[in-house]
Amino acid sequence: MDTPLGYDGPMSDDADVAPGYAETKAAHLRRLRRVEGQVRGLQRMIEDDKYCIDVLTQISAANRALQSVALNLLDEHLHHCVAHAVTTGGDEATVKLNEASAAVARLVRS
Repeated sequence: MDTPLGYDGPMSDDADVAPGYAETKAAHLRRLRRVEGQVRGLQRMIEDDKYCIDVLTQISAANRALQSVALNLLDEHLHHCVAHAVTTGGDEATVKLNEASAAVARLVRS
């Protein structure tokens, strides 16, 4: 499995287990498409030599939108994947808790 750029932690390879966001997948995709549109708009703003502060304002909005998606995914991960692993117990619980902790740390740093 390919890891995201800059991510060196473990990644689950459970192909038969639905992700925690399975029920909200369509909503996440809609939000990410909206962010994609914001980024394309930012490119146009730069191409059109828009005022710096206006560009920075739109960058801030895109960042907040991505952070919102990330926090929702993290919440779903905690309530689905981590909760299941803790209920099951064993080493998997420790792994999932460590993954979640590392994800929170990455979000705080970003």
